[in-house]
Amino acid sequence: MASVVGVTEISSGKMFGGYNKRYKHYSKTLSCSMNFHIYFPPNISDNNKPFPVLYWLSGLTCSDENFIFKSGAQRAASQHGVALIAPDTSPRGLNVEGESDSWDFGVGAGFYLNATQEKWKNWRMYDYVVKELPELLRDNFPQLDTSKASIFGHSMGGHGALTIYLKNLDKYKSVSAFAPVANPTNCPWGQKAFTNYLGDNKSDWEDYDATYLVGKHANVSTTILIDQGEDDKFLHDQLLPHKFEEACKNGNVPLLLRLQPGYDHSYYFISTFIDDHIKHHAQALKA
Repeated sequence: MASVVGVTEISSGKMFGGYNKRYKHYSKTLSCSMNFHIYFPPNISDNNKPFPVLYWLSGLTCSDENFIFKSGAQRAASQHGVALIAPDTSPRGLNVEGESDSWDFGVGAGFYLNATQEKWKNWRMYDYVVKELPELLRDNFPQLDTSKASIFGHSMGGHGALTIYLKNLDKYKSVSAFAPVANPTNCPWGQKAFTNYLGDNKSDWEDYDATYLVGKHANVSTTILIDQGEDDKFLHDQLLPHKFEEACKNGNVPLLLRLQPGYDHSYYFISTFIDDHIKHHAQALKA
């Protein structure tokens, strides 16, 4: 196992000329050990110019592995010279009572927010993704240019990508999502998570709801890309992309919402359209 300061490489595999590498480190933000993946594309030009980074945020029950194993994103990432960064979806190993009682809350379900309730005080995935992980990458991987970053994700991770982008337009060049939880204050997944992580004050919830945030951040210039399967069983009660679409129209925020007939919520859907998303971000990162 290779190691740099505070970061240990635990696996490596060549793919499309580049390398999938998995690392672990101790997170001060989350107070536990965390894993993440990086896909380093091949350096085709041999000029050793650092790669722009594209963060992927996964959905409920996932870890840092699902996207790397299932999406096939590495092919397009290698062609466009973009590094993929895939963090985990929550803290792990803290042994908080009830953390694994349900699949849609706790372990594997961090919702990319900073919890304010004492019991869940370590669930600070927002700060981990926005602050700690980029600093870790900057300090340990000179082959990455973390000043050129974009973000995307799936389901809960689509929610995370949209909200993080809208709150940090200075940090990310572009955003996209697959079947995002686009209006979590109005769906069962979001209401359960927000009540437990943030408390009962619903005005606090709006700070992590893309449909509310897009009205506050109307100075978005790069088109937001969303793909949504029309046969997704979660479409009408959990995801609510049309609420986000309406908010974008009201705020004159550029949105390309593509409804894909016959597709569900799975990685079959993601892998079908992943190349479009990589291209979307590569254009923004290299503009």
